Amino acid sequence: MKTYKLTIAFVGCLVASSGLFSCQDQLREVIPQTSLNQSLVLSDANAALTLYTGVYSSFRTYHSTLFTLGEMRSDIWADGLFTESEDTGLKQYWSHNISATNVPIDNWGGLYNLIDRINTVIKLFPAAPLDEAKRKTCLAEMYGMRAYVYYTLLQTWGGVPISTDPVTSVDNLTDLYKARSTPDEVMKLIKSDLEQSLTLFAGNNAFATKRVNWSRAATLTLKGDVFIWSGTHMGGGNADFTTAKSALDEVKALPTLGLQGTFADIFDPTKKSNNKEIIFAINYEKNEATQGVYGNFLVNTTQAGTLFFDPVPGPAVAVNATYPLVSGASRVGMSSATLTKLSNAKDQRIRPSFRVMYRNTAGFPIAGVMLTKFIGRVDSGIQLYDNDFPIYRYADVLLLLSEANTKLGNDPSADINAIRARAYGTGFTVYTNGSQEANMNAILDEYLREFIGEGKRWWALRRAGNAYVFAAVNPVYLPATQVYKLLLPISISMLNTDPKLVQTPGY
Repeated sequence: MKTYKLTIAFVGCLVASSGLFSCQDQLREVIPQTSLNQSLVLSDANAALTLYTGVYSSFRTYHSTLFTLGEMRSDIWADGLFTESEDTGLKQYWSHNISATNVPIDNWGGLYNLIDRINTVIKLFPAAPLDEAKRKTCLAEMYGMRAYVYYTLLQTWGGVPISTDPVTSVDNLTDLYKARSTPDEVMKLIKSDLEQSLTLFAGNNAFATKRVNWSRAATLTLKGDVFIWSGTHMGGGNADFTTAKSALDEVKALPTLGLQGTFADIFDPTKKSNNKEIIFAINYEKNEATQGVYGNFLVNTTQAGTLFFDPVPGPAVAVNATYPLVSGASRVGMSSATLTKLSNAKDQRIRPSFRVMYRNTAGFPIAGVMLTKFIGRVDSGIQLYDNDFPIYRYADVLLLLSEANTKLGNDPSADINAIRARAYGTGFTVYTNGSQEANMNAILDEYLREFIGEGKRWWALRRAGNAYVFAAVNPVYLPATQVYKLLLPISISMLNTDPKLVQTPGY
């Protein structure tokens, strides 16, 4: 029988961050080779840390997946205005044109490759030649990140296969077949990993200068997120909402966290150091890696000279006068109804999130929108897209806490008003406690405005409850009778390749 030997892939380093080791530091005195085998990781601290750092490099490659799964099935980008050919792949999500034969994302989004890297660190680090404090911190991060990835899988597909050991050798390819575990089993693993992460962090709430490592605060925020979900969808009820509230209250109380006074500063690539709003973000740096996720949310250079910002009340400014070096395409947009809903001159979140582009013809009709939240900056004559992508930030904590309190029957208005105060400044409309439905709708309205482009809107609707999803999404695309479409199907090729797999219920 043929045995398939697998080695640990030698992955690229994530550098230029005070929170992570540089490749040069990690690889100094490491034996040159093209792969990391287990014996090297167990005998060389630099090799072990390269393996650990590689998880973050790998995690970064899933930015597009995380954004798409968390936002594109919501109402934000549905029926949008754009200037070029439509991005038909993303249209599948917001139009819910999804079936067993029309699957928008295959192979679990590739997330099991990331899980295998995390599993490898979890398996090897207990015996790696590291000091105990560093070992525990690295493992705490890995358990937290694995919980996050499995939570993403659970929200997207429901029951999924569980794998907690790295693949090191395979005697027969059938050994790789794995059935889908139940949603309850997946949730049990997620909650177990959360507790293991907290145990290993041992109360250490420290952040690196740039918050691009998983942290105890990230684990606690994820715990709040997870327990609201299980309380809403998996029978946990008030007990789970109470657990969520406790975890989120602890994060809220950390003196190193808070809302930035100016919304745009959250995303400013020149203000990453000690950014008090960031809990955990995917890191992008000059000469290392830059963003490429939002190319179809921009505009091409030719049209940038013919389209304008702010024609009314004026003066109109050509798009390329404001962003002379931005180059992309306008293939995704917002509808007129969504733009009207978001239109509020006092809301300081809108302009740093997106700009409306107008045609220079009679009446200045809307041509499309440009997503500006991750527009980067000009550097050495180029547009450098080096904004970090937040996975969790302090505004998440406040709105998640508002959700937990709403579901417990408590007053969520203080945290809602903290978000509004930053957005609108003095004289903002104060929210007062209302019915549970009114409170949840107020929270979801802030999610809509606060997190454009951050992959949060769909998850917020789902976590609130099915009724809120169907109220927000056009029933032409997602009627309330198609509850099964809240989860995604798996492809026919996946079913044919692995006989242990079964289709997502309803498809």
